This record gives sequence, structure tokens and C-alpha cells, in this order.
Amino acid sequence: MKYHFVLKIRQKLNSDLHIPYWVDFITDKSVVIQNLNPEVDALMSSAGLQFWLTREYAPANASWSASEVLHGLDRTYRLVLQQEYTLPDDLLDRLLQLPSVETACELTIGEAHIPQRDLSVQTSLPGSRPADLIYLAFAKALTRGSPQVKIAVLDTGVNLSHPELAGRLLPGADFVDLEGMDTSDFIGDYLGYDDVPEDEVGHGTHVSGIIASRGLQMDEGVAPDCRILPVRVLATMRTGGRLVGAGIIDNINAGIKCAVDWGADIINMSLGIKHTGGGLPHEDVIRYALSKNVTVVAASGNDGSPERYYPGALPGVIAVGAVDYSGQVTAFTSYGANITVVAPGLNIYSSFANNSYAVASGTSQASPFVAGSVGLMKAYAKSMGASLSNQDILSILKNTSDRVDSRLRSVHAGYGLLNLADAFKLLSHQFQ
Repeated sequence: MKYHFVLKIRQKLNSDLHIPYWVDFITDKSVVIQNLNPEVDALMSSAGLQFWLTREYAPANASWSASEVLHGLDRTYRLVLQQEYTLPDDLLDRLLQLPSVETACELTIGEAHIPQRDLSVQTSLPGSRPADLIYLAFAKALTRGSPQVKIAVLDTGVNLSHPELAGRLLPGADFVDLEGMDTSDFIGDYLGYDDVPEDEVGHGTHVSGIIASRGLQMDEGVAPDCRILPVRVLATMRTGGRLVGAGIIDNINAGIKCAVDWGADIINMSLGIKHTGGGLPHEDVIRYALSKNVTVVAASGNDGSPERYYPGALPGVIAVGAVDYSGQVTAFTSYGANITVVAPGLNIYSSFANNSYAVASGTSQASPFVAGSVGLMKAYAKSMGASLSNQDILSILKNTSDRVDSRLRSVHAGYGLLNLADAFKLLSHQFQ
């Protein structure tokens, strides 16, 4: 196994733009750099380890922006070990002790549970509709979204030929590359960055349908006139007799940054990674996204515990829990993150892989209801010649969601169940 390490150093290297971006280095090793700084080089040499130096992130433009510099993206590097070494047990600790190193982590694979496909016909579902729970019709009377509002879906990809998503998809990318990792449990496409984010298992397609489907054989999406930016960051892994979405955490970070740099207004992440050591997962790049006024919406988790899943547990992220058809918080909703709101997440019928349909449950399904709703809000503001900041969005959700009890905020439900009627009444009042 060829190990990779990601290091954020305290001082950026001079003229570092000649250092290859790791995505490019996978297929083009015409530029090879084998040193970082004297401290790191000496430590790796003493351990008998040779590495190639690459940049963890690419600048959005020809040079690093002030926001990229502020969040340390310009001084974050990936060390790709050149052989399948046996590593010293304390290597990571020794790297972290170097004065020049701010953070260091080994590339690890994170998992995201993929709800099993339950049904294939909508007529098997209860009579109530998830859209009614959040008063979606009221919002759609004012706006159906806008093609100028881009919602990035970071997930298992999207079924690019699905009829429900025809005309809804922007060009995307596939950041899944497990080269050098243990891939014995993976199936399908798990090697090589490319621009074809095809979904093999349906999770990302299910999420995308909730956001922007045409409504051919399912309920129309929350924001059907918005556009989906598909970013594949999870491959398919078989574990314990079930399928999970799995990807390298730092490759997910690359997907987040590119979504921001490609103009996403909203990022939906129906996935969650536990914190297992080092810095918090996705922390720097989520801060970068928020600084660019990109709204990040994420699932809170599906084990019904106080476990924290990231990015949902990061400050500034809208963490979403799930409710059933009666508006009650589901038992599977994790509440370790500071949940912002809850939305429908039980037995949701939507598009699926291979041009099919399925029912699935989870906070993964609740999150796109909120991401799509934020898309409607941003589109409505644009139509009024205005814009909404992330703080504006949070204030609207905080003041218009339906409380589950007398408290302003509940551990299990945040500020309550999304209410688009009240949200758009408040928005309309603000724009009068």
C-alpha cells in the first residue's frame, strides 16, 4: 500500500505554483519534486522514506486568492510515498512535532452509509407527501429556482442519463481515486480522476432527484429550475453484506474546493465522516466555502446517537435531521452536530441508478430538501435584485421553522421543521 500524507505547513513554499496538483500528478509525472522543507525532508529520510511532493489544492485562478491564503489552502501539500513502505508507528506523531508543521494526517478512507433501495413504485407509499410537510407549494408560487443558482451534490455521482434530470445537470467531475489504497472491498469505478461523475449505486441520483427532478414519475424536485453540479467523491465499497459510499477524506476536500471554484451557490453533502484524529475533517476547505458565501448543507447522520459526523458538525454548516410523515423526528437521526433544522427523510421516493426509481430513508434524504429550499431562497432574492448571505439564510431558518416544543432550539430537531410558507413570507416582507 502506497501511503499519502497531507501536511499544512506554517510558511508557504516560495514559488510553489510549479509544484504539481495531486489530481494532475496521478496521470502526468513529468514534473517530479522530492523535497518539502529541511525538517520534513530530514525526518522522512531518517525513516528511509522517499516521497513525491504535490499540492493538495489548486488555486481558483492564476495565483492564490486572499481567501485561499487565509484558510491555509496555499500551504497544504500532499506527500505521495514512492513505494509500499512499512511505516514507523510514530511517524505521524513525529511529523506533528516538527515546528514547521501546523497539521498532518494520513490519507484515510471514510464511509457513508447508502440506504438500501426499498421499493420501486410510488403507489406503495403513504398518501401524504413530503412537500406538504414543508409547505413547498407556497414557495413555488413565488419561484421555482433559477438556472443561475448552482447546487453542487457531492456524493456517489449522478445517473447522467436519467430522464428526471434531463436539462438539470451541469458538467461535473469524478474525484474518486484510490490508487495505492487497499481496494479489495471496492467494486466498480474507483481509480482515476475524470469528468464523468456517473453514479453506480443510486445514492447521489436519489439526492439529486429530490432537489431538481422534472416530476415525470415522481414528485417534482424542490427547486426544479436550479442546476445540479454533480461531483463524485464516493466510490462503492461492500462491507458487512451491504454497500457503503467510501472515499478518501482529502479527495472529498478537493471536490468541495472545486465546487466552490466552479461557482456553486450551495453544496449538499448527504454524507458524514467521523473524527478519528488530526484536524477536523474538511475544516479548512469548509471555512473557505463559507468565506465565499457558499451555503453548505449536510446530513446529521443516521445512527440515532450523539456521534458527530462531519461536515455537519462543523460551525457554519446547516446540519439537517430527518422527520417522518407526521413531522416527528426519526429515531435514526444523529444529533451530535448542532442540528439547524429537520426535513422529510422517511420513505422518500426519488430517481435512482440505471434510470430507475427507489424509496430510501435517512438524513441523506432530508438534507437535499433543505439544500433545494435554500436554492429557492437564493433564486428569489436574485429575482429581486438582491442576494442572501449565509447569515441571512440561517436567520430565516431560525425564525420561520416550526418548533417541536417550547424551546427555541432542540437538540434533536434544531430550530424545528422547515416551513417554506413562513420563510417566504419573511423574505417577501424584507423585499417590499
